[in-house]
Amino acid sequence: MRLLGIDLGGTKIAAATFSKEGDVIEQSTVLLNGSNGKKVGEIIQNEIIKRIEIGLTTDNPIGSIAISVPGISNTKEGTVWAPNIPGWEKYPLLEEIKSIAVNIPVVIESDRTCYILGEVWKGSAKGCEDAIYMSVGTGIGAGIIINGHVFRGANDISGAIGWMALKDPYNKKFECCGHFEYYASGEGIARLAKELSLENVKYEGVLSEDRSAITAYDVFEAYERGDELAEAVFAQCITYWGMAVANLVSLFNPQKVILGGGVFGPAKQFIPEIYKEAKKWGQPISMGLFKLEGSALGNDAGLYGAGYAALKNIGD
Repeated sequence: MRLLGIDLGGTKIAAATFSKEGDVIEQSTVLLNGSNGKKVGEIIQNEIIKRIEIGLTTDNPIGSIAISVPGISNTKEGTVWAPNIPGWEKYPLLEEIKSIAVNIPVVIESDRTCYILGEVWKGSAKGCEDAIYMSVGTGIGAGIIINGHVFRGANDISGAIGWMALKDPYNKKFECCGHFEYYASGEGIARLAKELSLENVKYEGVLSEDRSAITAYDVFEAYERGDELAEAVFAQCITYWGMAVANLVSLFNPQKVILGGGVFGPAKQFIPEIYKEAKKWGQPISMGLFKLEGSALGNDAGLYGAGYAALKNIGD
């Protein structure tokens, strides 16, 4: 029996079949090319149909399917809210998949849940019963495992940590994504650099040519070149990331917090400083017992997590 994992992103769909032991049998990626609404659902269905048909020609059919989605998976209604995919406000994805995957168990999870599931199965959190994956990319979210079980909350919205309030006073500009995400996500790094550059009118460093077009990539590149503004940006981000880690550790007492997403990537170099900052703020006993690590699976964390969710949906 094969497990099918699908990882839906804002621009592409990754799909893989796994053995029950977590070995990848085959893997592929399909670009969305600007598709939205029902068209995205059709692309997912086509990927699933293709693998079901291959399985039927062998003695190793698809036995369970799981899909990771970039947003909220409403498990009570079977609908998906994915803000980066137009037309997916209450999209009936579960119903669509069940219509083509007859008699095959199907489960849909949020991407942040799949990130931590992937790390527990085959990554940095392997062997952990209590662990958190803090994803920092375009946005910020957390996948949380407590006593070996996914923590979803009353309405499947747990882990929306981009909304953490880490500094006053409140400003209406935080309405779009929360204070933490506004300044410490991938887009937040660029926002913070623009704000600091406008405050420092005498700044003439690497990022001064077109301040309105600064990206996170630009800030990382400037940091490597010793730019003072980039150093100030990451000093502030390290503080925010450390405070967030401390809050998560104080609340949930995990064995590990895993830092992943597109930013951690290049921001893995800051993990020792983030840990040092977190120790200032967190519950001291918990802070001394947990480990802070980078993702071992990188961009494949969600895909592996979908594979593990498929396995857990049929039992071990």
